[in-house]
Amino acid sequence: MSSFQTGPAKSSRVTKPAQRKKNSLFRRSTSSPKKPTQDSPRRKSSAGVDDDAFDDSLDDTGIVASLAIDLELRDVPQFMKNIQSRMFSPMPERASGMNGQRTAEVLNFRIRIPPVASVAHVHALSRSPTVTEREIAELVRRRVIRRVLIPGLGSGGAAVGDALILVSDWEQLVRGHPDLDDELKENYIALLHAHPTSLAISAALLSKQEAAALLDAGLLTSANSAVQAGLFSRPDSIALDASTSVIDSSSRAASGSLDAVGGAGTFAAGGGSGGGVMTQVNKTKANRGSSYSFSIPNMGPFLKLLTAARAHLLAILNKTSKYREAPMSHLKERWDGGIAGEDAATQARNARGDFVGILPGRTKKWRTFYGLNFEWVLEECSGSGLVELFQTRSVGVGVRAT
Repeated sequence: MSSFQTGPAKSSRVTKPAQRKKNSLFRRSTSSPKKPTQDSPRRKSSAGVDDDAFDDSLDDTGIVASLAIDLELRDVPQFMKNIQSRMFSPMPERASGMNGQRTAEVLNFRIRIPPVASVAHVHALSRSPTVTEREIAELVRRRVIRRVLIPGLGSGGAAVGDALILVSDWEQLVRGHPDLDDELKENYIALLHAHPTSLAISAALLSKQEAAALLDAGLLTSANSAVQAGLFSRPDSIALDASTSVIDSSSRAASGSLDAVGGAGTFAAGGGSGGGVMTQVNKTKANRGSSYSFSIPNMGPFLKLLTAARAHLLAILNKTSKYREAPMSHLKERWDGGIAGEDAATQARNARGDFVGILPGRTKKWRTFYGLNFEWVLEECSGSGLVELFQTRSVGVGVRAT
């Protein structure tokens, strides 16, 4: 009987606390993301980071990943066309989650976006920024492309007011404007060709009626209105100010030239009188608006979309990991909002009417960004120096906020 009574007591102490602690030492930690379930929602720390997403830093191999992988793109105009063609995702054919009115709003917004490409985006796709800058300067002199500069929208590579447009696309915008007569359109195009590297022209080259019509069309801005212009005001209210002409021209002209310091009339355009004192006559001339700046219609919505998209991508990185990094595939999934994939199984379920995932129209990608492509935004942030791409050993390419 004594052995019968001691048996259960021994078996109840098979798993000891010391054994559990010893076995836990052999558990391997992993950096792979943990998918939250409905019973255990994703926890967030006080800093807003998803604690269950990535506990450890990604294994950086030290190899920098590059976005310049398309060997068919050989010059700046090809880069620009490629950037513009990949800006938005195709409209969903079915189960979009958007009614007819919202679909029309998305399509009209896309049509109004000007055919421009930021300089930072072009650098992200090119293999040598130095060579690309030289090519841009040469193409500007040859009247193939024009550089559009809007001051006050950031500095350095992260500035959003530095963009490129093909001269042929700009001419198409002018000729297709319904509120301008043909003679004025040709005069404006002639001014573009006559001043290929200038951001502003003299007001004496246009009559008051012509200037007023071009200002209303958004093709010109008053050079003296740049100080009062807001960050995302109408494109025809953002212009180049005389006080910033030296800085802007020096970054676009060859070193050591007269244009690098603003040109021959920079001192007078800034209000200089030669004697160190600005007379009342000079003040009156400076306030009349003696020059106009070239402008592209609807640049405001484009810059607002670009700035908001950059901020949203960085916010996703900040919430994914305390190291502000994530695999590119995971980042793309978060940007798309968890919509159904394109694999064969998902397409078969969609064909049967068994939709799995979130409707695209309910995601931030479509509600706020009109279907803006993840790859397009990532290239913008990479070219601007906001993020860096690196190769990992386990999860492919990683993205880290700088």
